Amino acid sequence: MTVTAGGAILHAPTAQAATTESASTAASTTKAAATAVTSKTTSAAALRAAKVARQKVKAGKAVAVAKKQVGDPYRYGATGPGSFDCSGLVQYAWKKAGVKLPRVAASQFARIRNKVSWKNLQPGDLMFFRGLGHVGMYVGKGKMVHSPRTGERVRIDKLGGWRRASFVGAVRPGM
Repeated sequence: MTVTAGGAILHAPTAQAATTESASTAASTTKAAATAVTSKTTSAAALRAAKVARQKVKAGKAVAVAKKQVGDPYRYGATGPGSFDCSGLVQYAWKKAGVKLPRVAASQFARIRNKVSWKNLQPGDLMFFRGLGHVGMYVGKGKMVHSPRTGERVRIDKLGGWRRASFVGAVRPGM
């Protein structure tokens, strides 16, 4: 059998081969496009996972630094080392982890975009209380480290009912 294709005369086996090649090329192009979309999705997920992993490392360092300050006295306006107010403590700890934070609690809450709910707290998250008048750092297992008030020292406290009732919000620095 003879087939005319674009002015050329082809015999049946050649015509069939040409049709098969164009179908094969179309399938390859479709598969390549699907692979590109999948790889973009995969690379976006990989980038997000890497960012989260870096934040967790920084958070771990910030928690360790804050815990080392346990026993240091509270002093209004102090940013350490040696004495701290509440926002000075968390600023100092996160600075040692390589993250710059604003100086006062209200600014820390306002300027850090990643807000976190009570049930999604992770170590290193900053927790705000009493109308943004106090900040502490979540250290895990239902506890936080903070510098409470004049006459007190940096300590780790359980997050009980009063803390829950006065909780304003939390943020996750380092993202």
